[in-house]
Amino acid sequence: MDLAFTTEEQQFRGDIRAWVKQNLPEDISHKVRNALHLTREDMQRWAKILGKRGWLGHGWPKEFGGPGWSAVQKHLFEEECALAGAPRVVPFGPVMVAPVIMAFGTAEQQRRFLPGIASGEVWWSQGYSEPGSGSDLASLKTKAERRGNTFVVNGQKTWTTFAQYGDWIFCLVRTSSEGKPQTGISFLLIDMKSPGISVRPIVLLDGDAEVNEVWFDNVEVPAENLIGEENKGWTYAKHLLSHERTNIADVNRAKRELERLKRIAKAEGVWDDMRFRDEIAKLEVDVVALEMMVLRVLAAEKSGKQSLDVAGLLKIRGSELQQRYSELMMLAAGPFALPLIREAMAAGWQGDQVSADSQMLPAFPAGADHCAPLASTYFNMRKTTIYGGSNEVQRNIVAQTVLG
Repeated sequence: MDLAFTTEEQQFRGDIRAWVKQNLPEDISHKVRNALHLTREDMQRWAKILGKRGWLGHGWPKEFGGPGWSAVQKHLFEEECALAGAPRVVPFGPVMVAPVIMAFGTAEQQRRFLPGIASGEVWWSQGYSEPGSGSDLASLKTKAERRGNTFVVNGQKTWTTFAQYGDWIFCLVRTSSEGKPQTGISFLLIDMKSPGISVRPIVLLDGDAEVNEVWFDNVEVPAENLIGEENKGWTYAKHLLSHERTNIADVNRAKRELERLKRIAKAEGVWDDMRFRDEIAKLEVDVVALEMMVLRVLAAEKSGKQSLDVAGLLKIRGSELQQRYSELMMLAAGPFALPLIREAMAAGWQGDQVSADSQMLPAFPAGADHCAPLASTYFNMRKTTIYGGSNEVQRNIVAQTVLG
């Protein structure tokens, strides 16, 4: 196993670094580095910049309009974008549904859907989870009844990230109740403007409505929007989930956030506390270990060897690290890790002063700008060990598929 990058790969890294530095908008980078709220326009703006260069689908093969990069090149591209402060590519279109359309869609579906994904013009959402059907996804109940050349969809999806922005949604739906639950599921592409679809926001602990409920009330979907064969959707879902779980690990973001943690610790005066430094050191060791696991997989792919099926393991470790660095940031700021008041932050307040009260302590400074979004980051990271398949279930999968 050779974990060293070649001269050509290092040159590729340098080229990507220079391009990102020149093309990444400074205001977006500032928001990402300081965990400030990204609007739809922020995310879409970066997606379109990548799309214009042909890199939004940076993992795509050339025959579908991608750059045809190797696994190592894709990793280096993602690392340089993360370290520069670029937003994560919203994965539902280019990372999740696009590979399914490439692998199982018809030529007409590929011509119809892939260009809009590649350009960043069309925003996709994922319709998988339902109330009572999260980690046990095969128990889903949203039903699609075939009526000639149309499916009529009824049911509910939940925890649908950015559904309020979605132009299209890819859904797992039940088309048969016979046999095992997995054998009666189909994979449909649904226009979010279809009559009968309603989106209801779910307000989270941080005050944001990142996720939503999506209701389907007699929604008519053309049968031509069915991916692959009817009742074979579970096969396509497993193909997609491997991409999602690897994406959740996001070792490159962990490296960037580790540096942010160090900046906060120094600014808050806890960097010299040896016990706190021990915790940062342990986190850094685990981030490096996660990176070595990723590079090990890349080395196997590069040499043509069969790499371990470690998508679940990457998801487990990556999601746990995301929670740990958010917890340490909160500890570093202490009482200045104020609850997020989004309206106040939008108006320019960053927690710069707590007023005095005659019955309370004198007024004191309530932390610098970097403290204001910490509670939001902490609350948001609570989800990572649950979504994409809860870590408890993933450990069982790893035990079965990797350990034997």
